[in-house]
Amino acid sequence: MARIAVIGAGMGAMACAARLAVAGHRVTVYERDETYGGAVRRFERDGFAFDTGPGLLPLPAVYRDLFLKTGKEPLEDLVELVQVDPAARHVFADGTRVDLPNASRAGVVAALDGTLGAGAGQRWGDFLVRAREAWDRTRRPLLEEPLWPNWQVLAEREPYPSVPHKKLLRTRRASTLAEVGAWELRDERLAELLASHALAYGLDPRTAPASAAVLPYMEHAFGTWYIRGGMRELARAVYERCVRRRVEFVFGAEVTRVVEKDGRAAGVELADGSAVEADHVVAGVDPVLLGSLTDRPLDGEGDVPAGLAPSGAARFTVLLALRGAREEGAPHRTVVHAPDSRAEWDFLASPGGDAQPRPTVTVHRPGDPALRPDDAHESAVLSATVPVDGGWEDPEKAARATELMLDAASAALPDLRERLLWHEVLAPGRTGAVPAPSLAAGKGRFLHPANSTRLPGLYRVGGWAHPGGGLPHAGMSGALVAGLVVEGPEFRGSK
Repeated sequence: MARIAVIGAGMGAMACAARLAVAGHRVTVYERDETYGGAVRRFERDGFAFDTGPGLLPLPAVYRDLFLKTGKEPLEDLVELVQVDPAARHVFADGTRVDLPNASRAGVVAALDGTLGAGAGQRWGDFLVRAREAWDRTRRPLLEEPLWPNWQVLAEREPYPSVPHKKLLRTRRASTLAEVGAWELRDERLAELLASHALAYGLDPRTAPASAAVLPYMEHAFGTWYIRGGMRELARAVYERCVRRRVEFVFGAEVTRVVEKDGRAAGVELADGSAVEADHVVAGVDPVLLGSLTDRPLDGEGDVPAGLAPSGAARFTVLLALRGAREEGAPHRTVVHAPDSRAEWDFLASPGGDAQPRPTVTVHRPGDPALRPDDAHESAVLSATVPVDGGWEDPEKAARATELMLDAASAALPDLRERLLWHEVLAPGRTGAVPAPSLAAGKGRFLHPANSTRLPGLYRVGGWAHPGGGLPHAGMSGALVAGLVVEGPEFRGSK
């Protein structure tokens, strides 16, 4: 039985802790905040409650596997999992609205044909077929296996089989997501639908590789799900599973250093000056913080991809307390696209200057009785992806962003201004940066550092490590690190 110290109580770290405890190890989690869940948090006021992190769960099989492997209990016995339908309503700048069915390629094709015109749905359906090829080629190395030592193969090869496009007597293939939208979808609204999946993680479609096609494919293939009572219930279930498996949690405990002895990680030192011995240390923190906790470089040149972490993007979130009941048939999620997508992309890439375009805004309206004081009220969450360093500490700039988001949300929330009781703004300083999932191609800029480090006994877990950000990826990172600790460097992923 090994002693394992886990830094941070995010979803990936807790998923790893539960698996290690089941394997017979003594696991202690040190979290500097007073609660668990990382970005999966809740805000409560006046009987209203809000998810302040992810609003939906894609690929729930990752957490089904976690609960079966750590207790032989189905996920559905611990939380109420609800498939959201429609998966989303999209409102485009020209006023076009389309509801996309959940996990139904035929339904999506029909909806797009009926709304955007004959042929639009077929083009999107054909794109999804190609996206599935990219998913099949990258699923194991990017989600189910530790990062390959020869990760350069993933960085150099584009797995998305784009169709040839003739331009100026030359035949070209799409290498970026924006090119896929422009050349293969051939409809500005379809291109914005595609781009919105990248923007959700702060990725510029003009530089994101074509392999980012796996992001909309995941949603269409596996559906999107909501946890009754709010997404915080998923974090609660994972935390309680850890506790039942005798994982110890120490909250309000800031780790200031990873202790090294005889050339390997040997424990952690806390802000109060105490030291804790451990045989392995698992760090669920961003790479900048992890680097400050160690006395040596964790990677040599060429050991790991440069990656996108720490991300330059974050979520600007506005919580709405509304009078009046949610109207019947209202979708859970509405994406209100920006009127000028290029200006939005430019602002995300270079936030300097006073120009602040109206962003793409996602509106979550769960209609969940647990999140409102009574049936005569409604809670809703607005979110937009913005640059981390956008100067949001300036009250005027934050207020301007809030007004732009409220204007956009009016397309999804009837009589919003009249119904609004109060709102709470969570600027990027309160929500943190957004790590993107790992993606192939792009010369390695869209991969994340490996779970193992050059310091034996020290591992990375969570959205800032392989396989990147997002709830499913966090859960898989926990499985990968647990496998590396239990089986050693020869571990090659679950079968």
